[in-house]
Amino acid sequence: MEKNLSLWKNLIDEHPVCTSWKQEAEGAIYHLASILFVVGFMGGSGFFGLLYVFSLLGLGFLCSAVWAWVDVCAADIFSWNFILFVICFMQFVHIAYQVHSVTFAREFQVLYSSLFQPLGISLPVFRTIALNSEVVTLEKEHCYAMQGKTSIDKLSLLISGRVRVTVDGEFLHYIFPFQFLDSPEWDSLRPTEEGIFQVTLTAETDCRYVSWRRKKLYLLFAQHRYISRLFSVLIGSDIADKLYALNDRVYTGKSYHYDIRLPNYYHMSSPEMPRSPLTEQFRNSRRYCDN
Repeated sequence: MEKNLSLWKNLIDEHPVCTSWKQEAEGAIYHLASILFVVGFMGGSGFFGLLYVFSLLGLGFLCSAVWAWVDVCAADIFSWNFILFVICFMQFVHIAYQVHSVTFAREFQVLYSSLFQPLGISLPVFRTIALNSEVVTLEKEHCYAMQGKTSIDKLSLLISGRVRVTVDGEFLHYIFPFQFLDSPEWDSLRPTEEGIFQVTLTAETDCRYVSWRRKKLYLLFAQHRYISRLFSVLIGSDIADKLYALNDRVYTGKSYHYDIRLPNYYHMSSPEMPRSPLTEQFRNSRRYCDN
């Protein structure tokens, strides 16, 4: 206990205080190192953010090592800064190699920059997704799926072109780039179930799409829960977009808009239109309460 008190006394009470400060400033190398440290710690996340951070921090430690060797002549300061410079340099080379090794075909580059990168998906994760898929060409007026005939055995995402969706020859909606071709069919089945398309999908132009085989994609989901949650969000959003596209086409006879969120009621204000039984019941209950 006395030894600890003596140490505390030496550190706080008897430690020499700076009575005179050094008049001349340190050299330009020291100030350059400080600037590099400040700018380096402003880097972001991701591969390119890490490259930015480690490159500037490495230069900062290198400048500090040169300053310790030339101006201060302190071997310990030089050694620590040089070791930290080597560590930053090795990290920079490692990350640069990873970025260089992750290369994709043009379709995957467009898909990543347009859909996955805005969601913050890293390149290694996208690489895992891309390696389990294939790019397929669909010529104009050729069918991706036929109603009542084509089995649901894959999930596809349109990269270029436009696909027409019909049922019994009646037009439903279009599928545009970066939308799934068969998200409703995929979501309607469990992993162990099988089914067939209830709509026909026809290419209106030459199309290119990325496709994942059903069994292979479920195996990927089992191995990577993050990818499973990612596809769940993407498919859910895609289905919602398709439902609203259908909603825009549904009108009553007098051009009143029909809302799919309330499938039993029309948004209408015309007194000529018949009221629903629920509306009449509500009005009668209000009349009874008022009396």
